[in-house]
Amino acid sequence: MLCHSRLNLAESATRREKLVPCSSAVTEIIHQLAESLGKAIDAKDTYTLAHSEEVAIISQALALAMGLGHQAADIIHVAGHLHDLGKIGVPDDILAKTSALTPKEWLAIRRHPDMGADILAPIACLRDCGIVDMVRAHHERFDGNGYPQGLKGGHIPLGARIITVADSLSAMLQSRPYRQAKSFDEACREIIKGTGSQFDPDVVKAFMSIRDRLRDLVAMLRVD
Repeated sequence: MLCHSRLNLAESATRREKLVPCSSAVTEIIHQLAESLGKAIDAKDTYTLAHSEEVAIISQALALAMGLGHQAADIIHVAGHLHDLGKIGVPDDILAKTSALTPKEWLAIRRHPDMGADILAPIACLRDCGIVDMVRAHHERFDGNGYPQGLKGGHIPLGARIITVADSLSAMLQSRPYRQAKSFDEACREIIKGTGSQFDPDVVKAFMSIRDRLRDLVAMLRVD
C-alpha cells in the first residue's frame, strides 16, 4: 500500500523503510484525490487536458519497466498526477499565453514545482513516501541545469527522473500555442537526444524497452 514504503530518493536504488501503514481505504482515497487534483490543474489550460493522468500512467509503466516494485510504482503514479499541482498558483493568462513569455512570466512558471511541493508538504503520508520531493524535482535535469534546485544525476529523486521523461513525452504529443504536436516517433527521437543531459540514461533505456507498449498506451488514453 501507498504509505508502507519510502523510495530512497537520493539514489537509483529501491531500498525501502517501513513507515506507519495506511489502510487500503486511505490508500484509495489518496489515489482518487491525486487524480482529481490533477484533472483540476489540467482544466486550467486547454492545451494540457488530461496531461496529468497521462504522465501518471506512463510514469507507472516506466517504474515497473525499471524493475521497481508495485508499491514504488504506485507512489510514482500518484506523484505523476500531482506533478503540476503548483500551477494552481500561476495566473491563467500566463498559462494560456500564445506569445513568448516575459522574464517575469517565465519566473512565475518556474516557481510551480516549489509551489506544488509546498502545498503537499503538510500531508505527512505524501511527504514520507517521497511524493513531495518528486513534485519539487520534476523539472530538474540529469546534467544539473534544471530547476528549482539545480540537482544533478542521482541527487534527483528517482521518481522525479521517471516523471521527467513521462512529462516530456506527454507534452511533446500535445499541441501548444507555440508549436504543433509531435508524432510518437518524433517524441521518442527527442527523448533519445536528451539522454544524459535532460534525461537519466537508465530511464531512457527502460523507455525504449517498452516503447511499443507506451505507443499503444498513449493511443488508448487519447481515444475519446
